[in-house]
Amino acid sequence: MEKVLFEKEGHIAVVKLNRPDVRNAICPEMIVRLCEIWDEIKHNKHIRVAIVTSSEDGIFCSGADLGRYITLLNGRPAEDQWDQKILDDESVAKRAFLRDMDVGKPVIAAINGHAIAGGMEIVHGTDLRVASETALFGLQEAKWGIFPAGASTVRLPEQIPYVKAMEMLLTGELYSALELHQCGFFNYCVPEKEVFTKAWCLAEKIARNAPIAVQAIRRSVRSSRGLSLQEALDQEFEIAMPVFRTKDAQEGPRSFLEKRNPVYIGE
Repeated sequence: MEKVLFEKEGHIAVVKLNRPDVRNAICPEMIVRLCEIWDEIKHNKHIRVAIVTSSEDGIFCSGADLGRYITLLNGRPAEDQWDQKILDDESVAKRAFLRDMDVGKPVIAAINGHAIAGGMEIVHGTDLRVASETALFGLQEAKWGIFPAGASTVRLPEQIPYVKAMEMLLTGELYSALELHQCGFFNYCVPEKEVFTKAWCLAEKIARNAPIAVQAIRRSVRSSRGLSLQEALDQEFEIAMPVFRTKDAQEGPRSFLEKRNPVYIGE
């Protein structure tokens, strides 16, 4: 059984964590496969937006597999090709969790169950989020004597209020989706059975837009963090100007004047 499923429909890619018997605990094989899939999404020009979710409702991801991945970090010798790939290239795990990996396109998290530790860290790296009303979220690494090294100490305080981020990181407790939704961590909080449908609706809306414009807007927003206001404005202008010279930038206004839907080709 494939532990990570990768599907494509039109311009939308769907990544499904598929290890439900262990609550989608991420093992070395999943790490390598996720890294490969993100690379495919980044370089496949036909893909305009991606959704990451679980193959089964009730659990999104319980984090890294403590018995397989964490022991590898603690010095366990490689037992298969997946272990060896991680030991040979430490960036593989960073990219798999979207820590040091920018796929260059919008990624939507369809969180149809609990997201703990590394599972929540994958969510940090996404652009839009739809969560199940009954899902629980937490960063429990401090309880286990390890560190939330998937960018939690950097990204979480940017995405929810500082004091709530510190509470989550330092106590290791679990929090409801509704509580985090009030903090602005999700776009939508819906019944579990509606999570993927809502995420798909968002993906379709994005996929209909001009891909070069979408990717440029996303890049401007994400790369402006940490810059001064003037630096961010200058960078925005540099990113924006090439978009106006694309074929899609001609197609958009033309289709509006001709009273028809635009047909964007990504050029």
